[in-house]
Amino acid sequence: MSTVTLDKPVAAHTDRQRRTPGDALVAGTSHTMLIIWSVIVIVPFCWVLLSSFKTSKEILSSPFSLPAEWSFENYTSAWTKAGIGTYFFNTVIVVGTALVLVMLLGAMCAYVLARFEFFGRNFIYYSMLGGLTFPVFLVIVPLFFVLQGFGLLNTLPGLILTYVAYALPFTVFFLYAFFKTLPDDVYEAAMMDGAGEWRTFFQIMLPMAAPGMAGVAIFNFLGLWNQFLLPVALNTQRENWVLTQGMASFSSQAGYNVDFGALFAGVVMTVLPVLVVYLIFQRRIAGTVSTGTFR
Repeated sequence: MSTVTLDKPVAAHTDRQRRTPGDALVAGTSHTMLIIWSVIVIVPFCWVLLSSFKTSKEILSSPFSLPAEWSFENYTSAWTKAGIGTYFFNTVIVVGTALVLVMLLGAMCAYVLARFEFFGRNFIYYSMLGGLTFPVFLVIVPLFFVLQGFGLLNTLPGLILTYVAYALPFTVFFLYAFFKTLPDDVYEAAMMDGAGEWRTFFQIMLPMAAPGMAGVAIFNFLGLWNQFLLPVALNTQRENWVLTQGMASFSSQAGYNVDFGALFAGVVMTVLPVLVVYLIFQRRIAGTVSTGTFR
């Protein structure tokens, strides 16, 4: 027992002795850069949040002072008069539906590619990876005519299908590593117990890949919620606009007569869901990347 208890302090002391001045320099530089980056990100957001409770006159006359009166009038104005409420619900419908579809289809595709051997398997997988290499703006024109041909241009279902196609390659690539590392013994045991392929996938293999599913769902949510180019090009009907389109229009439609208080309130309502999701699941994101991508 005495030997075991003495080994830990000795090992810790040895690790401290192995640290070189270069290691300390790298650590100090990294922490400094992280602090600077945090200030660059946090300070503007705090200023926008503070300004969302002020009138335009207060913002222009004293931009860094506290509001004379804390009121939610700007939020009410942005939600109703600027139509942020409609755009918000459109975004929830589009992103929510697309997220469910892309996670279901992506998980099934990744599972088949990772667990089964068949002709053309590698071609399908690398074709999926090829979809990650093309910038979005290169496919805008073909997407426009495809949606127009199916009568889905300027509709929420058309935008949902576009989002699914946009996020599917990344989802398959991300989940492929998780399904590839699942143990074969569990699958074989399920087959011996009489479970079919569908039951094995949904009740056994899919729950085992839950960390990867959660991680890729968060990444997809962040990307689809902030998508701007696709809806601007493929969803020009105003009543079907999403938040990014509504905020762009709100900030430019009044020229120099912009209601800055309501505009900043709209920005806060747009950013807040993404921020909340990230703060809640940030550890899950880090854990997912470390356990899945680098296996």
